[in-house]
Amino acid sequence: MKKSRLSLFKSTSMLVSVIGIIMIILTIIVVAYIGFSMISSGITTGVSSGNQYDELSQLKSNYTSLEGQFNGSSDSIDDKHYDDVRLELARAKTDVDDVESALAAGKSADEVNDRIDIATEQIKICRESLNNYTN
Repeated sequence: MKKSRLSLFKSTSMLVSVIGIIMIILTIIVVAYIGFSMISSGITTGVSSGNQYDELSQLKSNYTSLEGQFNGSSDSIDDKHYDDVRLELARAKTDVDDVESALAAGKSADEVNDRIDIATEQIKICRESLNNYTN
């Protein structure tokens, strides 16, 4: 009788040990998967963010070019349209600054891309306005 209890205890002890080892291995696999997912997500976000910073740089360059063109031709713009062009230039600056603040705040890639599209469109409108009133 004692031998049978001892055998039962050994087999139960062995079963608990094996289940414990399996649970430890599964925990390590789950933690590794979560870590890998976080790292790969961070890399993808970093690449997207890098492209967005390049686009921001291009927007700033376009705005600076428009501002220089405006300052250089402000004498040839009549008083009636000077304020209109200046307003479009101010809107473009605000939209470019909005893109920069979204990137600095870590907004989602979709939101930053939407703001980039808005700023690009505003710079286009400003360029057309400046070209219409300087010619």
